[in-house]
Amino acid sequence: MIRDLRYLFRSLSLLDLMRGLLVTGRRLTSRKLTLRYPNETTPKSPRFRGLHALRRYPDGEERCIACKLCEAVCPALAITIESEERSDGTRRTTRYDIDLFKCVYCGFCEEACPVDAVVETDIHEFHFERAGDQIMTKEDLLRIGDRYEKRIAEHRAPDVADP
Repeated sequence: MIRDLRYLFRSLSLLDLMRGLLVTGRRLTSRKLTLRYPNETTPKSPRFRGLHALRRYPDGEERCIACKLCEAVCPALAITIESEERSDGTRRTTRYDIDLFKCVYCGFCEEACPVDAVVETDIHEFHFERAGDQIMTKEDLLRIGDRYEKRIAEHRAPDVADP
């Protein structure tokens, strides 16, 4: 009985409506959080993981030694690697594909890489125009690595502590 009276009182007094309007009124007078993207951006976390890239050594040779650790550690099975042995006895990849729709951007691939060949950059502004563009081939990944090498190296430089 008392429960019914409370319910009747609350519904007739429009208490819930008043609470909602109070929240709305507070939001009207508070500072706005809208950003004018792309002219304004929010700061990115230093741990952000975005678009993948394959890196090269300073002499121009690709770093990937086709150990396939990144393919093995990938939880989403987004990486496909094929390799062959070269005439000098070293292995290099003939195919290195990453399906960015499958990728969960966990960073395991770059952590597993012994030669720092595959990295996830801080680039978040990328898109696909046609079906199939989401599969990044070895050439695409090397092109991204070449284009942003300075930025990648700067981001991956170890912090040096002052003595």
